[in-house]
Amino acid sequence: MGLTLQSVGANATEIDIKNKIPKSTKVIALAGNPNVGKSTLFNKITGLKQHTGNWTGKTVTNAKGEYKDKEHHFTFVDIPGTYSLIAHSTEEEVARDFLVFGKPDLTVVVCDATCLERNLNLVLQVSEICPKLVVCVNLLDEAQKKGIYVDLKLLSQKLGLPVVGTSAQNGKGVKELINTISKTEKGCYENLKRVKVTYPEIIEKAITELETKLDNITAFFNNRWIAIRILENDASFIHKLEQHFGFSVTENIRLKDTILNVKNMLEEAGIDEITFKKYLVSGIVLSAEAICDEKTVQFKNADYKSRDLKIDRFLTGRITGPICMLLLLAVVFWITISVANYPSALLWQFFSFLEEKLFGFAISIGLPSIIADMIFHGALRVLFWVVSVMLPPMAIFFPLFTLLEDFGYLPRIAFNLDRGFKSCSACGKQALTMCMGFGCNAAGVTGCRIIDSKRERLIAIITNSFVPCNGRFPMLIAIISMFFINGNEGSILSTLILTAVILLGIGASFLVSKILALTLLKGETSSFTLELPPYRKPKIGSVIVRSMFDRTIFVLLRAISVAAPAGLLIWILANSSINGATLLSHISGFLEPFGRALGMDGVILLGFILGFPANEIVIPIIIMAYMGGGTLNEYTSLFELKNLFINNGWTTTTAICTIVFSLMHWPCSTTVLTAKKETGSFYWSFITFITPTVCGALLCFIINLVSSLF
Repeated sequence: MGLTLQSVGANATEIDIKNKIPKSTKVIALAGNPNVGKSTLFNKITGLKQHTGNWTGKTVTNAKGEYKDKEHHFTFVDIPGTYSLIAHSTEEEVARDFLVFGKPDLTVVVCDATCLERNLNLVLQVSEICPKLVVCVNLLDEAQKKGIYVDLKLLSQKLGLPVVGTSAQNGKGVKELINTISKTEKGCYENLKRVKVTYPEIIEKAITELETKLDNITAFFNNRWIAIRILENDASFIHKLEQHFGFSVTENIRLKDTILNVKNMLEEAGIDEITFKKYLVSGIVLSAEAICDEKTVQFKNADYKSRDLKIDRFLTGRITGPICMLLLLAVVFWITISVANYPSALLWQFFSFLEEKLFGFAISIGLPSIIADMIFHGALRVLFWVVSVMLPPMAIFFPLFTLLEDFGYLPRIAFNLDRGFKSCSACGKQALTMCMGFGCNAAGVTGCRIIDSKRERLIAIITNSFVPCNGRFPMLIAIISMFFINGNEGSILSTLILTAVILLGIGASFLVSKILALTLLKGETSSFTLELPPYRKPKIGSVIVRSMFDRTIFVLLRAISVAAPAGLLIWILANSSINGATLLSHISGFLEPFGRALGMDGVILLGFILGFPANEIVIPIIIMAYMGGGTLNEYTSLFELKNLFINNGWTTTTAICTIVFSLMHWPCSTTVLTAKKETGSFYWSFITFITPTVCGALLCFIINLVSSLF
């Protein structure tokens, strides 16, 4: 049923989007507030696996997928979650522009049954611009648990729109939704009298007067809605409207005088722009309240939110909130470190056995030994090592992290960190992009689109790599395990060290954000609203499957794609000699003074440089360089590598500096390219590259200097 998932960028035009969708299919837009299960519903309908999560800001661009059976052929477009079509952020602009200029054949507004009144604010706004509209009341299962009953038939009568109830997580009501979409698209519900938001008489008069003048200029648009946007001076929408028509609507000779006269009329009545907007908002809110009266939405338990409020007082308290955050993260890290070592050793033993069998087979069929050695003891062995070391920690860490996400805890982390970011003159939403960075810094950089202010968005992009991505976690865990684990006590100690490393990265984000706000990126701090989603019981089975495929396998494949070529390159460098020394020795020798100054050595520094395509391959490069022959030796546990490192001069200081530099050095190539795409500037891409590098080098230099004094 599901075919392909495609991302449609924020700047895509109507023509761009239509060209990507077959003309034979009907385009269905999925709109809704953040965190109403819209992406979950999208996945259920299309069979795709777009990543979903129990927190705001997951979808930033439009994702599209197809639904096709014997009777229907629809292309569903999952637009970003938005509270309003009066856009104040990038995701709200993307949603608004697609609904207005993309002109979907039909729009489905997904609502949360547990807070329907608030969700109807968006329904009423979308109703003004979309001729064919279906309301989907989702999360009925959660509403039932909380003693909330929604009379869907009465709601449909009051809205004058078809209404369908669903529980997308369980797939209930999805078939009925498809059938309702089909009927609505065919015009079966045109007899319903759609609700209309009305405003005070003087405002209605102004809207009507301007709307009449728009009729022959903005054909095929809802002129009432456009008139309202012009009167409230929505600069963002007016700019997009002028781009669409190719001329200035507000400067049009037929409209200019009318706009001026209407605004003067409103001002004479004591209604300025701010007052006008207040009337607009109050009109929508009062209409939503009237629809969601005690007959439409019934509450069996008036204190249905009390449990969540009690948990929030503990998890987001000024004192208890940070403590809980640290304890939960420490528990996740402890489980990961304690469990991952044994399967890593088993995987390496299996791959070593497989490698030798493949090597022997290659020799037996006449493959030259040097070619076989290059392939199997060079490229393939590094690939096997990356899989052995990375797969177990990621397969443990990501499901645990995803459980916290589905439970609804990640937004609470953002809430706890919000005060810190504001004190650094940065946006509190940066905490959300930081959480994305734990999965992938490139994804975190993309997620910075949710920050409205360009200045604060740049701060978030530049500092995102201060939190370790999933490609750096295996390296951090491996070094900590080798040098700081000693039985069970060592495991707890290494967990505390890893947690301290994460806190160091967060602290560096705060400090660098403050420095940037005082120097390169001066400006006022903006405010934002962070919605704390309800706590939900995660579905452990789907969480494990989703985290394995959406995160673990994705990251592992990226590492594999560069591990084998890197292994081949290092093998060539380590087996090619000039003046009696290998090329690898020459390069690492040149870097030796710089590495020593930073508490490391030339080989470690070379590993980081060659690991620019992906952080996952830094340790394999270091190991192969130490081997001299360009191959990794067999080992039965991760800790045997400690002897190799110690024999090559590693000390506790070396391990600490390598951990610090792993935490703070240039982002991977994918993150840098993403920063270039998001900022549109080589300058800010360079700042994103150089800022963590300077911080990491400076801190390593200080650590090494202090260590040498004692």
